[in-house]
Amino acid sequence: MGRPLIGVSTYLEESVRWGVWEWPAALLPAYYPRLVRAAGGLTAMLPPDDPETAAEVVARLDGVVIAGGPDVEPLRYGAARDARTGPPAPERDAWETALIEAALAAGTPLLGICRGMQLLNVALGGTLVQHLDGHTGGHGVVGRHTVRPVPGTRYAEIEPYEASVPTYHHQAVDRLADGLVVSARAEDGTAEAVELPGGAWVLGVQWHPELGEDTKVMRALVAAAGARTAATAY
Repeated sequence: MGRPLIGVSTYLEESVRWGVWEWPAALLPAYYPRLVRAAGGLTAMLPPDDPETAAEVVARLDGVVIAGGPDVEPLRYGAARDARTGPPAPERDAWETALIEAALAAGTPLLGICRGMQLLNVALGGTLVQHLDGHTGGHGVVGRHTVRPVPGTRYAEIEPYEASVPTYHHQAVDRLADGLVVSARAEDGTAEAVELPGGAWVLGVQWHPELGEDTKVMRALVAAAGARTAATAY
């Protein structure tokens, strides 16, 4: 068996300039493939596409990462837009929701990072707090804070101790979706990790592991992806 292939969702920008070009582009910060590689996997970029193709895409992957990015459209969880909520990204919302649903249906290991954790909660019927004061260090500034694992959860098996994590977010889980459990919290009680208990490997973290040195969460995803692929290969 080769290294597990991990698909990572991307940004979709209407106008990006590089060299003499200024075109629409699908973008992924280089930190993500670097983290996947450090964790023992290979990366496939998953730019927004027709949601009808999501199941076919996921079927070719060993694991899926829903990356960080813009705020989820509040209409997706039945809320009016707060003035502090960012511009909508409807194509990305639809595509990543389809990826989440396809991964869950197939039992493909799934990791949501920041926006990815929030969208996982929304896709399963939960809601979001549209703004949290004090959870960002200013525009474009990544801070750190402590998260505490909840004993008995998958995340606690990955990291049984309090950990200082790199973070940049202003939204969070409000009503937790049915089936999800909180597996880590910030000191103020904010849900910092959620997961689906049971056989399928499904975890969301509010922080940005790709911006730190700790590869434990990604290594756990890659290991789960490799184990599932090996088990279904025969």
